[in-house]
Amino acid sequence: MNIIIEKNYEAMSKKAAEIFSEFIENKPDCILGLATGGTPVEMYKNLIRMNKEGKVDFSKVNSINLDEYRGLSGDHDQSYRYFMNTNLFNNININKANTFVPNGLAKDIEEECKNYDERIEQIGGIDLQLLGIGNNGHIGFNEPAEFLNTKTHLTHLTEDTIQSNARFFDKIEDVPTEAITMGLGGIMKAKRIVLIASGEGKANIISKILEGKITTDIPATLLQVHPDVTIIVDEAAAKLIKQP
Repeated sequence: MNIIIEKNYEAMSKKAAEIFSEFIENKPDCILGLATGGTPVEMYKNLIRMNKEGKVDFSKVNSINLDEYRGLSGDHDQSYRYFMNTNLFNNININKANTFVPNGLAKDIEEECKNYDERIEQIGGIDLQLLGIGNNGHIGFNEPAEFLNTKTHLTHLTEDTIQSNARFFDKIEDVPTEAITMGLGGIMKAKRIVLIASGEGKANIISKILEGKITTDIPATLLQVHPDVTIIVDEAAAKLIKQP
């Protein structure tokens, strides 16, 4: 794993955006795996600015998102499709027909998951995958469990994740308890992975995925066996990393 420690959230976000911009420049028709949540917002703002300045062109890019809440439509203001449209897609020159997010209202969830994996294969697989990380070590919505699913699937969110997501909703009862998520197999198939994390609240889990054993109790530890992972953190998230 390649570890990059930046001074603060803004510097970390700028660095991540630069990596994605350079990647797109070198492969204009690349397939990007994208993530939602609070952490990528500033990175996406940087990419929007770079796009408007003519430094990065998204016109030939395809994107695949990690997950979507079950039960939320794409126009619900807490859905991940809405998040991506608002925080990135509406503000860059990407063809929205080439942006893919699971359908949270799909009547046949198994069919939706199967089709999602097939779509990823049909467009050539993910070239560069962006990841955040939950406090419990989940990536996508692959929660800690005795067994982990390799394929896109419906997952029940843990109480820790529900509580963490509650800040985005008016009341705890409104927080979805299920989500469609890309599986660990799909994530690990990405040719290159960039994981970003910020703040003291992520310091403990970052130290564990760097120094701990591989365990399904911390799904992100599986990244240790991927051949090309870059972890970008700010100093606060890096405070518990043991120096050699």
